[in-house]
Amino acid sequence: MTSLPVRALALCLGLAVGLSACRSTPPQPTPPAPPAVTPPTSAPFKPDSVPDAVPRVEPRSRYGNPPSYEVFGKRYYVLSSSVGYVERGVASWYGPGFHEVRTSTQEPYDMYGMTAAHKTLPLPCYARVTNLQNGRSVVVRINDRGPFVGNRIIDLSYTAAAKLDMLRNGTAMVEVRTIDPSAPPPVVAATVPAPAAAGGASLFIQAGAFADPANADRLAQRLRGGGYGKIFVRDDQIAGRRMYRVRIGPVPDVAEFDRVVAALERLGIKDAHLALD
Repeated sequence: MTSLPVRALALCLGLAVGLSACRSTPPQPTPPAPPAVTPPTSAPFKPDSVPDAVPRVEPRSRYGNPPSYEVFGKRYYVLSSSVGYVERGVASWYGPGFHEVRTSTQEPYDMYGMTAAHKTLPLPCYARVTNLQNGRSVVVRINDRGPFVGNRIIDLSYTAAAKLDMLRNGTAMVEVRTIDPSAPPPVVAATVPAPAAAGGASLFIQAGAFADPANADRLAQRLRGGGYGKIFVRDDQIAGRRMYRVRIGPVPDVAEFDRVVAALERLGIKDAHLALD
């Protein structure tokens, strides 16, 4: 989940055409990780009784879809299409502090609905989010921008997070796969893989991918002995081309993922991401 000032700034992005008001805001330092939010003590219904979002063709929202926007000194580029999008990383959730606050599409946020926030997917769109640590899966409608804290890739509603069993920890390692509602019938991007074993035994951090094995070996040697965990090079055949991927892991939980990714960033490796074998 994101802190209120960050969410407020994100909402500002969707309120003004061209984002002129937000662009004039001076860059601010990256905020510290927010404290865990306590789930509400009562809800109008049980989360598991709420059906998933039903994908349908919708026009692109008038709000929240600028070509690009900037938050805390970082520029984000909104994708022209959600078709075929697949991403793995850490999910967070946002709840009571934002209930009924306007989202980037100008709709009131409903923490009891099946929605989510994403930094670059066009609004609105639909995606299947799978908790890679327990195999649970939900379909959400993405209608907001964020999260802008840490390396989180998606912010889920309270109900979506509850159905993925991630409220207690506040975060989970997930896969986000968009759904194309115009396809007959609507299909999820590519093929949904088999869920990872509980405990994340098949989750890794990818530090780099190279066509030249010598480059992969150099990076692996650079990382070995640095306290990152087990380092190895995976040899893959992709579309007829050989790729050599430098992997770290397996990664047992979000805390270890955050620790290693932060350490890699200090080394200048900015594009490390979650990988599933």
